[in-house]
Amino acid sequence: MVGAAASSAEQDKRRKYENLEKSFIFVPFGVETLGPWGPEARALFKELSKRVIESTGDPRAGSYLGQRISLAIQRGNAASILGTVPRCGGFDDVLDFI
Repeated sequence: MVGAAASSAEQDKRRKYENLEKSFIFVPFGVETLGPWGPEARALFKELSKRVIESTGDPRAGSYLGQRISLAIQRGNAASILGTVPRCGGFDDVLDFI
């Protein structure tokens, strides 16, 4: 099911931080690697988008916020992938095989 992992991650986060002081507002934000957002992440994003649009008066502000979050997720994915690839010495390593 699409989004099941994000939803499950949100539930896990809620359990992990259930003892957080009640003076904090906690919203678990679950996003799957390939895009689907969990229900609480979507709800938080909608509320934040609405407030940013009201604050700035720019109807595109919500889209900009979504784009920034998406780019941050993509950068995190890239960092995860690159972290598993062994580093090479550049073109000198490639030229040794030729």
